[in-house]
Amino acid sequence: MNKSELIEAIAESADLTKADAGRALDATIEAITDALKKGESVSLVGFGSFGVKERAERQGRNPQTGEVITIKSAKIPSFKAGKALKDAL
Repeated sequence: MNKSELIEAIAESADLTKADAGRALDATIEAITDALKKGESVSLVGFGSFGVKERAERQGRNPQTGEVITIKSAKIPSFKAGKALKDAL
């Protein structure tokens, strides 16, 4: 399912126009993104939790030259599925 199909499903399920459903989805994604940027987690009971994890610095290789390079540490978004979602799959 892509974004436009999701918007269509939301519109149909919530009896909204596609434009309203699109704005609602965009606002939801923006709110989750803003919370993650602040280092906060977002928990949606029955669906899952979004959070931020710290990835440690590590060694890698340039695939073209084989040269060893250092890949710096980074904060990355993560998602952990909730029990209801796991059971549905």
